[in-house]
Amino acid sequence: MTALQPVEVLTFGETMGSIRTSRPLRMGGAMSMSLGGAETNVAIGLSRLGHTVRWVGRVGDDEIGAFAVRTLRAEAVLTDAVVVDSSRPTGMMLLESHGAGFSRAAYYRAASAGSALHTEDLSAALDAGARILHVTGITPALSHDAADATLAAAGRARAAGILVTFDVNYRSKLWSVERAAAVLSRLAAEADFVIASEDELRLVSPANLGEDEAVRHLGALGVREVVVKRGEDGATAWSFGQGDAAREHRNAVTVPVVDTVGAGDAFSAGYLSATLDGLPPGQRLERGVALGAFAVADATDWEGLPTRKDLALMGQPAGTTVR
Repeated sequence: MTALQPVEVLTFGETMGSIRTSRPLRMGGAMSMSLGGAETNVAIGLSRLGHTVRWVGRVGDDEIGAFAVRTLRAEAVLTDAVVVDSSRPTGMMLLESHGAGFSRAAYYRAASAGSALHTEDLSAALDAGARILHVTGITPALSHDAADATLAAAGRARAAGILVTFDVNYRSKLWSVERAAAVLSRLAAEADFVIASEDELRLVSPANLGEDEAVRHLGALGVREVVVKRGEDGATAWSFGQGDAAREHRNAVTVPVVDTVGAGDAFSAGYLSATLDGLPPGQRLERGVALGAFAVADATDWEGLPTRKDLALMGQPAGTTVR
């Protein structure tokens, strides 16, 4: 096997066929398939901004697995360490939209190829090196092996001087709050950056702490930056230096909201991209909320994410045509 080349960002997890319908599933009708998965959403977002990204995971030896790899390659994401599992299927997600303004996901991922991820699957990619290892709290929820692999990868990367970024990304359909907190708090202790929504901070800090106290708790563990995603209220970042944490906040970019699925992953991609570019936290937040705006203005998870040239369009007045 040819030795893998180092990349700017390494990420891993489960990717799935994402089947969308514009009305409740029970009503049937036309559906369309795309690619779903938090880590692959981030990988594509970063690749579109010109960064080198490798995604590692297991896919089944089936048509959906082939579609996943083909889609990632088309987006210039490296798949040279992907494992094709001939004994397990690629997972699927069915996403239905309701006229009341919300979406609901149904997952078919039990005993999937992605859930069988284990430590050995990640060794070659970690050996190749990266500037950032990005992990989420979804992968360790899939199985004990996947949890062990995620914790081991984060620890190994941090020991090697790779920046470890961790998006909590709690999924209540996969595990309980109690089980999640036991694992995710350990993962947060291995991370340099922790990214969470406001309600997810309770999973990585002691119970009953307020937001500021939870942030300081993470800083005491060695976390260098804590980023809180606030949806339509923007995002806040705390950076830990010699003294108290420096706080920055940026409001969300106002755009017509079509679908919020994938917005958090888009934010993470923007924040990590600006980190790779050496920008300070305030400008990282600005790129994060910009990518989040691109995501919510589109009816798909990642297809509407911008290239570098597209980023400048976010400042244009609504209805502008660039000629």
